[in-house]
Amino acid sequence: MNEFFINGIQQVGVGTVNFAETWKWMAQMFGIDVKILEDDTVAERMLCYTGGRPQKRHACIAVNLQGGSGMEIWQYSERQPVPPAEPAVLGDLGIILAKIKCRDVLAFYAKACSKWSKCSEVLIAPDNTPTFYIEDLYGNLFQMVQDKSIYIDCGLLTGGVIGAAVGVSNMEESLKFYHEVLGYDRIIYDVQGTQADWRGLPGGDQQYRRVLLQWNGTRSSAFSELFGSHSIELVQALDRQPKRLYEGRYWGDPGFIQLCYDVTNMDALGTFCAKKGRPFTVDSCPNGEGFDMGDASGRFTYIEDPDGTLIEFVETARIPIVKRLGWNIDMSRRNPQKHLPKLLFRVLKLVATKKFN
Repeated sequence: MNEFFINGIQQVGVGTVNFAETWKWMAQMFGIDVKILEDDTVAERMLCYTGGRPQKRHACIAVNLQGGSGMEIWQYSERQPVPPAEPAVLGDLGIILAKIKCRDVLAFYAKACSKWSKCSEVLIAPDNTPTFYIEDLYGNLFQMVQDKSIYIDCGLLTGGVIGAAVGVSNMEESLKFYHEVLGYDRIIYDVQGTQADWRGLPGGDQQYRRVLLQWNGTRSSAFSELFGSHSIELVQALDRQPKRLYEGRYWGDPGFIQLCYDVTNMDALGTFCAKKGRPFTVDSCPNGEGFDMGDASGRFTYIEDPDGTLIEFVETARIPIVKRLGWNIDMSRRNPQKHLPKLLFRVLKLVATKKFN
């Protein structure tokens, strides 16, 4: 099989100084409470991004089954996490915000404001839809994006992650990368100047170029119905020289650490990326060996975008459904382009929802 598939965003990673409090906030604010995996071991394969040393960490991936991608919540267990020297500003180089599915932005705004003070006002995004922004416990920014699609109706106003905004230094170079390597072939908008919906945000009074990208058509994979559609927004600051969000810090330190894609046929993808001048910088299974993360297993790799933002690829081999019964899904025995049945995710909702007080 020489063909590879990039099936959708699997998760956006966020580093934190308090794993439990971050997950609790995500669950209570956005309904991201169904655990796909949890692991408390040593990250041994990321040495080029962790100071050349294995690092113990606590991590989980959780989703909202109304649809969208997950969040990977990540905290160093033994090393003291290093926060950024200065707060992130729109247009800084790296992942500057995550986009959250919201089926009724105005209704959710009222609910969010009733329990959290760090909400922007509701304004109109460049695609003429209502939007607003929420800052979490540690200064990470989330954009509420109007999207009425539902995978499994859990009675919530929000779903999971449906994209991210990435700061870039050279828009044309980055557009080439995100088109040629990651396959984004549709431009929803390309706007320049001060941005009405960023009023009141850090750096929101400055001038930017913003380009919103999507894929044409739909993807068919085990998880693609859950993921749904998504968008990537590239943001270039025009009034200043942006800083690198992870300059002098490690992968896993506080902030958005990576953008992760679900893929099929990692070997073919690796050949393709190398030909595009973006070879894997990390490969968890360079010799075909297995790699376990908690009760799940698979293979992960990394490349970098033109500004060093980390792009992760994951090819899943096994996912746990009911741990105590030993019920797992062996992905190698399935057609990788066939959707997983909703029944499996309904079972996950019953057995893997994290309860918070």
